[in-house]
Amino acid sequence: MVHVISRGKLCHHWSKASCKSSQLYLVLSGLQKALLLEARVHNIQSLETALASQSFIQLGLLTGLPMVMEIGLEKGFLTAFKDFVLMQLQLAAVFFTFSLGTKIHYYGRTMLHGGARYRPTGRKVVVFHASFTEIYRLYSRSHFVKGFELLLLLIVYDLFRRSYQSSMAYVFITYSIWFMSITWLFAPFLFNPAGFDWEKIVDDWRNLNKWIRQPGGIGIQQDKSWQSWWNDEQAHLCGSRLGARLFEILLSIRFFMYQYGLVYHLDISQKSKNVLVYILSWVVLLAVFLLVKAVNMGRLLFSTNYHLAFRIFKASLFIAVLIIIAVLSKVCHLSIKDLIVCCLAFLPTGWGLILIAQAARPKIEETGLWPFTQVLAKAYDYGMSVVLFAPIAVLAWLPIISAFQTRFLFNEAFNRHLQIQPILAGGKKKKQT
Repeated sequence: MVHVISRGKLCHHWSKASCKSSQLYLVLSGLQKALLLEARVHNIQSLETALASQSFIQLGLLTGLPMVMEIGLEKGFLTAFKDFVLMQLQLAAVFFTFSLGTKIHYYGRTMLHGGARYRPTGRKVVVFHASFTEIYRLYSRSHFVKGFELLLLLIVYDLFRRSYQSSMAYVFITYSIWFMSITWLFAPFLFNPAGFDWEKIVDDWRNLNKWIRQPGGIGIQQDKSWQSWWNDEQAHLCGSRLGARLFEILLSIRFFMYQYGLVYHLDISQKSKNVLVYILSWVVLLAVFLLVKAVNMGRLLFSTNYHLAFRIFKASLFIAVLIIIAVLSKVCHLSIKDLIVCCLAFLPTGWGLILIAQAARPKIEETGLWPFTQVLAKAYDYGMSVVLFAPIAVLAWLPIISAFQTRFLFNEAFNRHLQIQPILAGGKKKKQT
C-alpha cells in the first residue's frame, strides 16, 4: 500500500506542475480571459465552486484518509485525529513533499538515461549542521531549480490574470503550488540543525564564495569546486542515448514557449502579433549574452594586472546600458513593467539554452562555445544560491528564529545541552589563554 500511495503522490505532484504550465499558456494566449468573461456574461458561477471543492483534495486529505482509517480502527478515531493533527504541526507534510521531489527527479532521470544504482544512506542517528554549499550541491537540480521554475509560473500567472480574475479564484488554484515550491526551496534549511545560527551563516557565505570561485580539475572534489560539481552533475549524459538527449532538448523548449508568450505582452510591442517581435527578443537576448561575454573577457585580460582599467570598462558598459534603456523608454515607451517582464522571459530562456548545451555537449565543444556555457551556468548557480541565501541570512539575524528552530527540532534535554555547549567552549578558551 505504501508503494501505491507513493506512486499516486508522485503523479499528483507532477500533474500539479503540468497543470500550472497549462494555465500559464491559457493566460498568455488570452483564452482563459475570454472563457471567464464569457462565463460572467452568462452568469455562470460554477467555476469557483468547483475550485473550492478541489482545494480540499489538493490539501492531501484524500491521500491521508487511509492512514487515519487504519489508526482509527486500531486505536480509535479520536487518537487517529490527534495523530494526524500532530503530524501536521510537526511539518510532516513539508518533509514528505520534499522527499517526493527527490523521488520525482531521480525516477525521471533513471527512466530517461538509465544508471540505476543503490545509494547507501546509513542507519545511524547523526545530528550535525550541513553547510549551505553542501545543501545546494545535493538539492540544486532536484529541488531548487524546479522550485524557482514554479515560482516563475506563479508570478507570471498572477501578473497577467489580475485584470479579469478574482483573488479568491487565484488562491484556490495556486495555493498548493505555492506550498510545494516554497517547500522545495526552503525545507532543507528548516530541518538543518543550527541552520539559522548567525556565526554558521557567516561561515556558509564565505564557503559558498570560495566554492564558486575555486577552479576545478583532476583530483578536485565536488565539495571544493563548483566546476567539479557541475561536471559531475552531467555525468548521466555521457553514456546517454541519442533519443534521451533529444528528449532533454525537447523538454527545454518549454522555456522558449514562456518567452514567446511573454514578449507579446510588452508595452513596447504595442500589441503587435508580428513574428518580428519574437525575433527582436532574440536579438536583445543575444546582445545580453555578448555583454556577459565582454565582461568575462575583460576579467581575463585586465583583472589580474589592470584593476583600474577593468573597473572603468565595467562602468562604461553599465552606463551604456542605462543610456540605451533611457532612450528606449523615451522613444519606444519602454516601461518598468516591460523590464520586469523581460527578466521573467529571458532568465528562463538562458537556462533553457544551458540545458540544451549540456545535452548536446559534444557538438557545442566543437563550436568553441562550451567555456561561455560554463560561465553562464556559473552565473545562474551563483544567482540562485544568493536568492536562497538572502532570506536565510535575514532570519538568522533574528536570534529568536535560531532558538525556535532548536526547540522545534530537538527535545528539551538536547536543547539544553546545545545551549550549555557554547558556554563550556568559551570557558575552555579562557583557561587556555
